[in-house]
Amino acid sequence: MITAGQVYESCDPRDNGRKIQILAYSPGAERAQIISHPDGKRQRQIKASELHTKQVTESGKLRRRGYALIKEA
Repeated sequence: MITAGQVYESCDPRDNGRKIQILAYSPGAERAQIISHPDGKRQRQIKASELHTKQVTESGKLRRRGYALIKEA
């Protein structure tokens, strides 16, 4: 479940571990409000479907798109 305060890390290896933090999300909404982490710059929205609980897929492969949860709120 996506909640405010969670921190996610980019799954794209070209992003060098870029992190984002959830500012606001309404359950069932298409988008979540985020900021860059830890500097708090660049507030924007992202599709909720790009936020994943694990860095690996169900088949065991590393994700290469979206963001994986690294810290609960």
